[in-house]
Order: sequence, then C-alpha cells, then structure tokens
Amino acid sequence: MTPRILIVEDEAALVTLLRYNLEREGFEVSEAMDGEEALLRAQEDKPDLVVLDWMLPLMSGIEVCRRLRRMPELRSVPIVILTARGEEADKVRGLEGGADDYITKPFSPVELIARIRALLRRAQPDLTSETLIFADLSMDLAAHKVRRDGRAVHLGPTEFRLLHYLLRHPGRVFSREQLLDAVWGRDVYVEARTVDVHIRRLRKAINGEGEADLIRTVRAAGYALDRPSAA
Repeated sequence: MTPRILIVEDEAALVTLLRYNLEREGFEVSEAMDGEEALLRAQEDKPDLVVLDWMLPLMSGIEVCRRLRRMPELRSVPIVILTARGEEADKVRGLEGGADDYITKPFSPVELIARIRALLRRAQPDLTSETLIFADLSMDLAAHKVRRDGRAVHLGPTEFRLLHYLLRHPGRVFSREQLLDAVWGRDVYVEARTVDVHIRRLRKAINGEGEADLIRTVRAAGYALDRPSAA
C-alpha cells in the first residue's frame, strides 16, 4: 500500500516543494492550509502520517496535534512538526504536545523523507510494501510497472496516477471533481470531462480482449475500481 501523507502548511511554496519531493518518492499527498481544514481532512480520509507546521492560521500546529491525539481513530498517526522555532524548549513543547518528530526550518527534504520512512516503518510495517494488487491487476511502485494477469500494461503518466489512486481505494466511488483534485491537483484548472477521456484510455489499457472491465461507471456519481457484478 502507498502511504498517504497529509501536509498541513500555509506557505504555498513550501507545500509545492513538499508535494513534489514526496510524490517523487511514491507517497500519496493531500494538503490543508490551516488547522481547522487539517482536522477535517484527517477525519475524512485518515492519513498514514501528518507533516504539520507549527504556525498556522485559525489554530496552531500544537493545538492540531493535541486534538488529533484525542481522536481514537487518529491518535496513533505519526506526526512530524515543521517549524522555524529551534530552541530546545520549543522542541520539548512540540514533542510533549504529541508530535513524534520535530524538524526545524530550513530543512533538507531528503532528511525529512528519511524521518518519515522511519516513522512509518515503526508505526505500520506493512506500508513498506511497494506493490498494489486488485484482482489480477498489479502495480509495482518501485519499478513503475503495471501488469494484468501477467501481461505488461503500458500507461501514460496521467493514467498511471489515476490508476494508482483508484488502487489505493478499491470499491470506493469517486466523482470527477474528487479525481481531479487527487490526480491533477486542486490548483490546476482542468475540465471535469477530461477525467472521462483518461478513464477511457485507462480502460483500454488495462482491459484486454476477453477480460472483465475493472472500472465501474456509476451514473451521476463517478467511477470506481471494482470487480464486475456476476449478472
């Protein structure tokens, strides 16, 4: 399974930097710009780890951390605090507030990713798996390869990201707007019908002759990666 990282940071340039480096390393990334949005996003789609800025609008990172630790379903999620505060007393306060690690700005993305991987290994060893599987379809994230029933499936970059996201949530129906946010990003303007074009391309690539269609279209709702019903 691909680890999901929630970035909570109000500095757009830093969010872009973090997203680029994390996605390049194979992580799935979501983001929130303030503390209240962070709590909502964490509850809607539980992340595997949170990268949390200390200084946030509406609610401090420390308070977000405390609230996450009070939620039964989120209290065990690892949290890394990012901050410009470098004093020992601040680090102690952050760790006592519930953080698992603390990194001072400016920081090295390489070091951050190494710490993230270490926390994930301790929290959920199964997340080290680099292969996603659904039915006879498999995606090797390390090799960037997709196979169905043993045959190689050739995908373009967008179709690969789209399939990656669907594989992370098998059976779940996503609207076109949700897929646009997850695959293209919230800051990129793309028409909703573009999703239909890439779903058609993805279907053509993964569904060979005589093979069941693994992508279910739900009228007026969206798409899901799902096993065909035995009708």
